[in-house]
Amino acid sequence: MKLNDPLVESFEFRGEIYSINLSFNKVLDVFDVIDDDFLNEAEKCFLCLDILLDRTDLPFSYAVDLWIHIKKNYIDTKKSEKPQLDIKGNPMPVVKEKEDNEKVIDLRLDAEFIYASFRQAYQINLLKEQNRLSWIEFKALLNALPDDTVMQRIIAIRQWEDDGEGSKKYRDNMRKLKAKYSLDEGEEEDDGS
Repeated sequence: MKLNDPLVESFEFRGEIYSINLSFNKVLDVFDVIDDDFLNEAEKCFLCLDILLDRTDLPFSYAVDLWIHIKKNYIDTKKSEKPQLDIKGNPMPVVKEKEDNEKVIDLRLDAEFIYASFRQAYQINLLKEQNRLSWIEFKALLNALPDDTVMQRIIAIRQWEDDGEGSKKYRDNMRKLKAKYSLDEGEEEDDGS
């Protein structure tokens, strides 16, 4: 996100200009389509283009290329990391840090907590902001939620690790809360032994 870039409402692809609706609810609809196990990849591609562009008339191979372009440039949330260079411009060796791929938020499962947190922190009713609040604005606000919001408290619970500090009652309660708010299906509560 750059503050001096306008919100994307259209883009050019292979010489044609496309209007695109990147409101947060449309992007969440796209995520639902992507996660649908019933649909094949071609159906997903066409449904996503229909949601975002309101277009269903594109030839298959062109539609696939267009969808890949949209997904890469406007939907994917992972940033590509540029390699660090030394003073001569040579790539620096990569130092691997402890990888922590633990998922701490799920936009679908945490919807009510996200909604409540936006109301609490920003007085924003996400249901009334559908088709108005852009995906990029939504992500920025979600990432900046204050620590006292319900979503941030749940994230802290999910990230909590029992280091033996605190009373047994506190640690038992945190293990119960961690199990309650876990995103892992079927995660069993650790008894602390």
